Amino acid sequence: MTASSRERFAALVRGEQPDLGLACALISVEADPTVDPDATVNGLDDLAARLPTHGTDSDRLRAVLGEFRGSPKDYDDLRSSLLPEVLRRRHGLPILLSVVWLEVARRADIEAFGTSMPGHYVVGLGDPDGSHLVVDPFHGGRSVTVGSAPLRWTEVPTLLRILTNVKAWAAPAERVRTALWATELALLLPGHPADLRGEHGRLLARVGDYRQGAAELEAFAEVLDSLDPERAEGVRREARMARAQLN
Repeated sequence: MTASSRERFAALVRGEQPDLGLACALISVEADPTVDPDATVNGLDDLAARLPTHGTDSDRLRAVLGEFRGSPKDYDDLRSSLLPEVLRRRHGLPILLSVVWLEVARRADIEAFGTSMPGHYVVGLGDPDGSHLVVDPFHGGRSVTVGSAPLRWTEVPTLLRILTNVKAWAAPAERVRTALWATELALLLPGHPADLRGEHGRLLARVGDYRQGAAELEAFAEVLDSLDPERAEGVRREARMARAQLN
């Protein structure tokens, strides 16, 4: 991701109501600098323009988005977390397929919201506090039953979950640079978890940026001082170990 696209992402996610589709497109620039985020957004526009004008909201969306699905093998494929690839392949993780449904619904003035089943992101159509239908984009938009009142996922927590999925995919050592950019983007989100500072420092050290990694770990230790002094000291030991690599 270029400095300008990161600045665009940061400004976007700190807005009052972030554009979820554009934010996901900007995430993809990190994995592939040739991605045109505006062209990706245009792809969502094109899907919305194809919706039939008659029928229930769920049937209208299924008519165009029913071909989007997921499978177990998608969980070990980074493309499943990148919006341009999901639009191209019609395959992805539940949360990215849900983003497609949410963004197409928004363009068609269909009330929709992100929600979740255990371990599975889905989409509610209608009023989350009233009459609504929950559909599962991972399975072509089939209707599902959620046992309790749905928890509404707003844009920033959704983006954090997407980036967390990327970091989980990037857990193997050979994917450390992917984990690094996912963490750096997550740090741009308002209200991000404080532990991300520690993760960032460790990842910087793993890619050989020992000086900056140590500085990040020391800054995280300062945050921990009043909360968990023993843990703070452990983080400072990590920082000293990183600095020792500079000798």
